[in-house]
Amino acid sequence: MNGKLVAVLALFLISASMSQGMSLARMATELRCQCIATHSKFIPPKSIQDVKLTQSGPHCKNVEVIATLKDGREVCLEPTAPWVQLIIKAILAK
Repeated sequence: MNGKLVAVLALFLISASMSQGMSLARMATELRCQCIATHSKFIPPKSIQDVKLTQSGPHCKNVEVIATLKDGREVCLEPTAPWVQLIIKAILAK
């Protein structure tokens, strides 16, 4: 009986430490800018699947616009580019 209790406690501690490690890793990526460089050349809207807008904050001083293309690539867009601002306005209007 004692051995089973120790085994259950050990499994619990291992799973708790692994999930805490994953949370810390996720938190580390959320506490910094996601975009190292931005793309300002026009991308046809037909090739964009999704757009994620991240406001500036304690994690990053920049507004970040990340477009997921239909081929699966993620591209950081230049938020000051006129065509990107049109996309942002269209998203915010929805």
